[in-house]
Amino acid sequence: MALKLLRRWFNSGGERAQVDVLYGAIIAEARLTHWYLEGRVADTIDGRFDMVNAVLALVLIRMEMLGEAAQLPATLLAETFVEDMDGQLREIGIGDIVVGKHIGRMMAALGGRLGAYREGFGPGGNPRAALMRNLYRGEDPGGSALNHVEAGLRALAEQLSGQSLAALLDGRLGEA
Repeated sequence: MALKLLRRWFNSGGERAQVDVLYGAIIAEARLTHWYLEGRVADTIDGRFDMVNAVLALVLIRMEMLGEAAQLPATLLAETFVEDMDGQLREIGIGDIVVGKHIGRMMAALGGRLGAYREGFGPGGNPRAALMRNLYRGEDPGGSALNHVEAGLRALAEQLSGQSLAALLDGRLGEA
């Protein structure tokens, strides 16, 4: 059992390559300028982190729906996110001593957002409340901005709902 766990830890880098294209697509989607202009998501480190989390959460929710076959890729996707965030933190000058604490908070944030977006974008959910709390951090962006982001993420969630695991791993978040 311990050997299996160690092998998984040390070999996951090579396995993670299977989600690189998907992760790149998530980052590309989260960086689209309309989120920051029309949607008035803060164009800051925190705002970009929150937007990546929103898109990543919707993808992970779709992967949950795909069942057991998507469990390993979903885990690898989360690991890729952690590795990317670790690199981003180091790039902005956060040292080894506190990087772990920041990563822990980021993973907790992702977990919380997964729950909020699962509920908010699920049947009968209220995505506006989830967006206000998790994307805008309680700051009202105005009705048109909130409508824009809600509509955009609803459309993304709808497009994701039709994607197979193979399509996701090919980086296809939507119908294209």
